[in-house]
Amino acid sequence: MYAVEVEQLTKRYGKGDTLVTAIADATFQVRPGELVAILGPSGSGKTTLLTSIGLINEPTHGKVVIDGEKVADEGWLPGLDLKKLRREKLGFIFQAHNLIPFLTALENVMIALEINDLPRKEAKARAIELFHALNLGHRLNSYPMSLSGGEAQRVAIARAMANKPKVILADEPTAALDTENGKNVMTLLKKLAVENQSAILVVTHDHRMVEGFDRIFHVSDGRIAARLTARGSELFSTPTGD
Repeated sequence: MYAVEVEQLTKRYGKGDTLVTAIADATFQVRPGELVAILGPSGSGKTTLLTSIGLINEPTHGKVVIDGEKVADEGWLPGLDLKKLRREKLGFIFQAHNLIPFLTALENVMIALEINDLPRKEAKARAIELFHALNLGHRLNSYPMSLSGGEAQRVAIARAMANKPKVILADEPTAALDTENGKNVMTLLKKLAVENQSAILVVTHDHRMVEGFDRIFHVSDGRIAARLTARGSELFSTPTGD
């Protein structure tokens, strides 16, 4: 079973003379444990693609299947509880860490578990486990303002991983970091994808950050223009089959 399946996914805005196609006919699959990049310049449609997969931006056309469950087919399927699906099957990481400033790092992760009705004691144990796995055990009781950029982003990753989601969607997660910390975050995401068998899709405009990714989709003008692999800092075309 694929973790993510997208078929002919299209998103349009406006009508008539104002009609804009943000993403057109995107088709691909992502397996559990894969780290996949959606690479392209600003305005190419990367984030629209990610938010459509993330059950935030309703597709105009096409199908989306998450963890074997069809969620979109010419729009959202009737009767879906999108909020529940997002909580249970998806994790999100953003350019800004979006941590709640008046909660400790530990509490920022616990809240993601408690929203899903996990008892507080179990939520705390799960959060602490994640902090130690991410080498953040010494930062459990720190507040976001005292964390470095790399530490804050690792807390955000712990929050995204908290409910053991099948799919993690990351939108420019390294844009606010220097190159070293950015590469460390990407290496960490690869490790987590394999260990947790989560499919992780990362939107980025920086090809330096995609070394070691399983696959790379290059998006241009709303379309998947190429499928690439990275060898060091170089990108190469790869066969289109999955």
